[in-house]
Amino acid sequence: MSFIPFLTAGAEQAAGPASMATGFIPLLLIIVIFYFFLIRPQNKKQKETQRMLSALKKGDKVITIGGIHGVVSSVKENTVIVKVDDDCKIEFNRTAISTVELTDAEKAKLAEEAAAKKQKKFAFGKAKKSDEAAEPVKETAAAEETK
Repeated sequence: MSFIPFLTAGAEQAAGPASMATGFIPLLLIIVIFYFFLIRPQNKKQKETQRMLSALKKGDKVITIGGIHGVVSSVKENTVIVKVDDDCKIEFNRTAISTVELTDAEKAKLAEEAAAKKQKKFAFGKAKKSDEAAEPVKETAAAEETK
């Protein structure tokens, strides 16, 4: 008796197009899973980072990969000059910028958008539930009229 029955079962079967197709299905499934869980999110994150770096402007508060906090003093084609202190400016490659901190106005705007989206979602769900609750009442009214 074999300890690995699935390997011996494949040897006993006749090799044909059907057995080759069943061998490729798990491989294709693994590739699809890798795409949706690893490749696609990484591509989205990379595009978002590129948008952030291309939108850098003077006055933005930034944090570098090394953890240095500062304000963008000037922007060049491939580099950014970050003002760290009153008389200290450091030049970084654009790719060394990790994050751009939001201003208070931008934070408030994002909070309002999130609240409006949440309110809209809540109102839509509430309207849908009220429609569902009204349908049985109509059905019972129609049933009583037929009696």
